[in-house]
Amino acid sequence: MNVFEELKWRGMIFDATPGAEEMLASEKITCYTGFDPTASSLHMGHLIPIMALARLQKHGHSPIAIVGGGTGMIGDPSGRSEERLLLNRDTIARNVAGIRAQLGRFLDFETTTNPARLINNGDWLLDLNLIDFLRDTGKHFTVNYMLGKESVSARLGRESGVSFTEFSYMLLQAYDYLALYRDHGCRLQLGGSDQWGNILAGVDLIKRVEPVTAASGAVTGYRRGEPHGLVYPLLTSASGEKFGKSQGQNIWLNRALTSPYRFYQYWLNSDDRDMGKYLRWFTFLGQSEIADLEEAVRLEPKKRVAQRTLARAVTVAVHGQDGLEEAEKATNALFGGSVAGLSAEQIEDVLGGAPRAQIARSLLEGEGTPFDRFAVLAGLCASNAEARRLVDQGGAYLNDLRIDDPRFPVRVSHLIEGRVIILRRGARTYRLVNLA
Repeated sequence: MNVFEELKWRGMIFDATPGAEEMLASEKITCYTGFDPTASSLHMGHLIPIMALARLQKHGHSPIAIVGGGTGMIGDPSGRSEERLLLNRDTIARNVAGIRAQLGRFLDFETTTNPARLINNGDWLLDLNLIDFLRDTGKHFTVNYMLGKESVSARLGRESGVSFTEFSYMLLQAYDYLALYRDHGCRLQLGGSDQWGNILAGVDLIKRVEPVTAASGAVTGYRRGEPHGLVYPLLTSASGEKFGKSQGQNIWLNRALTSPYRFYQYWLNSDDRDMGKYLRWFTFLGQSEIADLEEAVRLEPKKRVAQRTLARAVTVAVHGQDGLEEAEKATNALFGGSVAGLSAEQIEDVLGGAPRAQIARSLLEGEGTPFDRFAVLAGLCASNAEARRLVDQGGAYLNDLRIDDPRFPVRVSHLIEGRVIILRRGARTYRLVNLA
């Protein structure tokens, strides 16, 4: 199947301009999508356009990833109830550098046949002359046309309204498409369905300024072929939560912002109802493999085979094999009751939601503190008697050590990296103990 057919069966096509399907079935074209550098890292939601570009490249098309060094200074009003904070050039430059490294995990910038390219639209937008831009680009758009686009009209009824700065974003994005069409022969822009108006503006601009006309004045084509747009649906989970958020927080692709363990856990905890969609969108698995995994969800949901397959595939793609091994090691530590080999930082990450206690270092010095008393001080048990019963029943653990003597001394040497001690009651009840 061609890439349009693949995107269609994966459920990744919301709309496309007439002729886009025929173009992708018969030609190898250059395509692009944009990433505004509003943060130093991309987040989970960006995996949707990244995977779309990656699929196009695998089918022989040439992808361009635009980082918005120019448009990032304005801010896209699409999907926003209020204006974005405006960033300065230094911040944007740092963010662009971070994004560049993350895209390299998905797109092949080295192949000699159809290499991906990373281009900063600041290269042309930051040097634009305002008068020339308004005369050469702005004249092709009526205010009525711009007000009719959802990204603008949705804000008009709000108290915050839309600033002239944001109002101009559509023109800048349209100009991006024109620049890429002229300089790189780019004929397809991709984006989310909320970008449909901006993408059509770019298509319209190209058709207005790049037509090929006959002597009679009739338009017979376009200088580098007809431009097109394609958008995918906005993705939400079965629970209605915006995709890529966990407890209202973004899941980042930068391990310093979201650890491989938490990244892996996001996918591992996916709802059964989302499995078919997520496997289609975020993996390169084929139809028969995904059908088998969907059947596994139906027949044996408790085994979570589909979730584990999904979590492994996406974690490897974003964090590499080392990141996956780290995530699975931390997962096994939490659910298997063993913390051997985990660093203090990993323990804090894995057990970050566990109850905590602080104790004075002096309690661990010298002969230390008997386990039964320590368990009470840490809040694991309500009394020394309860702690002793827990030990007698074989359910008391200090780090990975099962305690069989209530008078076992807890000492400084039990601190992991000098920072934390883990107490466990049975298989799942944890408490983290830090030094005060």
